Amino acid sequence: MRRSAVQVAGVASIPVILSAALPVERKKQSGRQRLKEKSVILFQGDSITDAGREKKEQKPNRAASFGGGYALMTAAALLADLPEKDLTIYNRGISGNKVFQLAGRWQEDCLDLKPDLLSILIGVNDYWHKRNGNYDGTVDVYENDYRALLKRTREALPATTLVVCEPFAVNSGSAIGEGWQAEFEAYRRAAKALSEEFDTLYVPYHTIFREASKHAPVGYWSHDGVHPSMAGAQLMAKAWMEVVCS
Repeated sequence: MRRSAVQVAGVASIPVILSAALPVERKKQSGRQRLKEKSVILFQGDSITDAGREKKEQKPNRAASFGGGYALMTAAALLADLPEKDLTIYNRGISGNKVFQLAGRWQEDCLDLKPDLLSILIGVNDYWHKRNGNYDGTVDVYENDYRALLKRTREALPATTLVVCEPFAVNSGSAIGEGWQAEFEAYRRAAKALSEEFDTLYVPYHTIFREASKHAPVGYWSHDGVHPSMAGAQLMAKAWMEVVCS
């Protein structure tokens, strides 16, 4: 009963969380994006976007091709709310990816799809894999690689609306060790700076999860501090919709 009460309280608090975390962003971005009829939407990123999706066929508007995360929940909301738009929505997130790995598959998994709206969430592996000793990249490499990717996209698809999502880490998650947040802050600042440089929409996920942790235990939103729970994924989807579609 106690656990159920906490879960209900957390879900009920999502509008409160977004109201506290998004007001400045919403004022800045409101009205900038309206999805047009037959728009193509693409979600890109790492395991948070991948969320266990089936990769053999990778069809648009197909649940199995979206996995079980925020991209599925966001796509489902878009398709349910905007049937008259006849949207085509893809997920091309791949677990473990860093920015340079996005770049290596960018032609096939982005540019060839010609998205009208492209949403990117990338960065946690650029830090996490470095922290674990499995990658020698730095925050400067992350920022420069990301800038090159956004520049390449702007040049190839000048009319595409870009959405940069803030990489996040939820305090006290099992993967979030000592020094993580202080070091990862530079990656978040880089993502924000690139969003401003390229005039993109911006979803401040770290700010949102920090606010969410005031309303329910950390484990309710993410077991390891990196990968969202069902509630965390729903929070992400709601935030994305607020920023992009409000």
